[in-house]
Amino acid sequence: MERFVSFSFLAGHGTRTLPNPITTPTLPVLDPKAAAIDVGSEKLHVSLAGDTPHVFGTFTGELERLRGGFVTQGVRSVAMEATGVYGLYIYEVLEAAGLEVVVVNGRHAQNVPGRKTDMADRQGLATLHAHGLLRGGFVPPADIRQLQDYQRLRADHLIGAASQARKLQQALERMNLKFHDVISDLVGVSGLKVVRAILKGERRPGELLALCDEQIQKKKSDRVKESLRSCWNNSSPCGRGWSCGKPISRRSPTATANWKHCCGR
Repeated sequence: MERFVSFSFLAGHGTRTLPNPITTPTLPVLDPKAAAIDVGSEKLHVSLAGDTPHVFGTFTGELERLRGGFVTQGVRSVAMEATGVYGLYIYEVLEAAGLEVVVVNGRHAQNVPGRKTDMADRQGLATLHAHGLLRGGFVPPADIRQLQDYQRLRADHLIGAASQARKLQQALERMNLKFHDVISDLVGVSGLKVVRAILKGERRPGELLALCDEQIQKKKSDRVKESLRSCWNNSSPCGRGWSCGKPISRRSPTATANWKHCCGR
């Protein structure tokens, strides 16, 4: 049976001493230089099969030193137990060095017989990997991962935009402005033009209608005007006459004129 090698480049990191390495006589050692990493937000617990676990930081310099040590020791395959985004960059750093990175499910590893407690957990993970007992999850190629990042970002933007559109509609409803019931898309070109004009202090339905698309003016002129009538009270941000973050005074001539136009006085 092949013997496990020592992870000598890790010397100097304070760790707890473990008993003699566990080997399984009935199972062949497929990769005596298999390594394992347990990934956390601030620390990496690293072990070579049969060696004492060591602790590394997660800063880029530490990751590069870890990668260099793996290459120097002839490590070819690394099992990485990680969740969330913590392991993504580490995966890319090791992948760039030509190492095979096997992302394993921690629950699956715990179901395999062997020593899996505290610091022994990291050594046990490397030992299981050396015997070929860990099943790696699917990790797409680098270009697909980049595309997935774009897709997630786009989805986040769409969710955020939908949330803001609902808040905008609620603000208009608060003043009984039914503009969104008349046009098909409140955050479309015409809708946003009208909303921006309202935020700048425009209150006259006729002037707001003129900002809409020609088809809206032609087919829905009367309904749009009626939907844009309100007393413009002070209970809503739109009703306060905000203009680029600077509210118009209630007693200013502009605010008084807009209020009269709105109420038909």
